[in-house]
Amino acid sequence: MKPVIRLFVGFLLLVSPKLSCCLAQIPLADSIGTKDSTQIAQPVHHLQDVADLVKRWYPRLHITPHDSSSLQEGKRFMMIIPQIGYTLQTRALVAVLVNSPFRRPNANMSSMSGQLSYTQNNQIILTANSMIWSRNNRYLWTNDWRLMHYPQATYGLGMYTTTDRIINMDYAYFRFYQSFLRRLAPNFYGGVGYYLDLHWNIDSYIQGPNGVRELVRISRYSDGVQGRSISSGPVLHLLYDNRSNAINPNGGLYVNTVFRANGEFLGSDDSYKSLLVEARKYFPLSSRSGNILALWSYNAFTLNGDPPFLDLPSTGWDNTGNIGRGYIQGRFRGKNFLYAEAEYRFHLTSDRLLGGVIFANAQSVTELNSGQFEKIAPGIGGGIRIKMNKVSRTNLSVDYGFGLDGSRGLFFNLGEVF
Repeated sequence: MKPVIRLFVGFLLLVSPKLSCCLAQIPLADSIGTKDSTQIAQPVHHLQDVADLVKRWYPRLHITPHDSSSLQEGKRFMMIIPQIGYTLQTRALVAVLVNSPFRRPNANMSSMSGQLSYTQNNQIILTANSMIWSRNNRYLWTNDWRLMHYPQATYGLGMYTTTDRIINMDYAYFRFYQSFLRRLAPNFYGGVGYYLDLHWNIDSYIQGPNGVRELVRISRYSDGVQGRSISSGPVLHLLYDNRSNAINPNGGLYVNTVFRANGEFLGSDDSYKSLLVEARKYFPLSSRSGNILALWSYNAFTLNGDPPFLDLPSTGWDNTGNIGRGYIQGRFRGKNFLYAEAEYRFHLTSDRLLGGVIFANAQSVTELNSGQFEKIAPGIGGGIRIKMNKVSRTNLSVDYGFGLDGSRGLFFNLGEVF
């Protein structure tokens, strides 16, 4: 998963002049999919970011001015970044991120990154992610690998669950997702892949009197609640993306579709098929203001069969861990999941160092008995943006969201939420 606040220790820029030089020149951890290199190379002298402030306040650090020379084809960097953070599902966390961005000739920015995290809830999270573009963007290889020990709370299935009855889960998790795509048309890619979700040492329990654990079943759902569960199968993957900057889009369209067929012949507990359809659209409201209206739709469907409990679509369990601001991860879970969000992004200062957002979202899952979408859970909130890198337009995002039944929380990201 993506543990969200990426606060650099001491803002990192204040601690390491050598590292701040690299941060000033290249996009940060999520800098992938930037399609147009001229976007990076445009003059940005009238803009300000955190590196500019540090250079102004601490001139002896000798921070290198922002430029695009480090993004020339063939250049590689290795960044090791200590982090501290907070999420609703982990509470406080400490982490180390290793990131290596690079660019092949006439290609989008590629990136390989890994992260090791330890949280206040005794969770251990090791991730490795890559998005690698070949020369001339002819091929794209992606992977999402995770190894986790992840105790967390869950609330059952459907939309009628409450936070009064928390079910504790403890499990280990291995994810192995990878796809290989080929360009079929401008900005349009198609390919195949293989996805594996393996959970083991699963315990679901309620803390009884005197601290005694009482093992439970969840809404009459047995698979993936105790013991072990496996989902394994090939995928068909289609991707359309014409955004000029995937970190902070100022226009464009992103559509991602993944069809997955899990089969017992590949080790799955049961055979089932699923479909993910995700779309993001960005509307620049005026070239002068630079304000953006961003729309996001994320929909996950079980086409047939019964996925294990922990593989069901759920709040906060998209690949970036961002769906459902206003609610804790795992708050709503079901065989089918619908999600929509709108966000208005605006600048607070003329140098674009500071910005703000307001957002609203809605989510719903199907009920176990009826198979219908019967209730919608809305969320609203707002936040601020701090420009960490003006060349790549990377922001530190700090949001506060509200949901139903008193649900609320603070949410952090490096880069935009979507």
